[in-house]
Amino acid sequence: MRMIKSTIHPDIGPRESIEEKSVFKRLATRAIALNGEMILMLYTERYDDYSLPGGGLDSGEDIKAGMIRELKEETGAQNIREIKEFGIYEEFRPWYKPDFDIQHMISYCFTCFVDYDLGQTQLEHYEVNNGMKPKWINIHDAIAHNEQTIASSEKKGMSIERETYLLKLIREEFL
Repeated sequence: MRMIKSTIHPDIGPRESIEEKSVFKRLATRAIALNGEMILMLYTERYDDYSLPGGGLDSGEDIKAGMIRELKEETGAQNIREIKEFGIYEEFRPWYKPDFDIQHMISYCFTCFVDYDLGQTQLEHYEVNNGMKPKWINIHDAIAHNEQTIASSEKKGMSIERETYLLKLIREEFL
């Protein structure tokens, strides 16, 4: 799978400094489901942002199977088909628990098609508490919304830069 981008959070310092710190590696997936200019996203009220459905892989879980599981759980997506590799987005972020200094997040991104009608979600407790809801939205509107949040919100999460970058790349390559 192609490498889309590798980023280092500014709080970490130069790439060379990563070797001196303890690193927690997290493998994740992201699903890109398009229907024309509409894209299936997760709106999170707590952060006022749109993100691609996906999340962490279970230990030993196949990457594509993990993407399908996360997509179904978070959005209720049905009839997931024509799954294709899109690329890897790698991040080195601060880790705020005492066991590690840095989180090394590797997101495997896939394109797919799903039915426009969504079924029941199986959101985790924290996702419900954060106000996460699946939504089909025009990709241009999702980008504009995230850019506004980046510019004006102090409560934005660390993932919004990744999500907005991926949305712009999806727009460039598919629309």
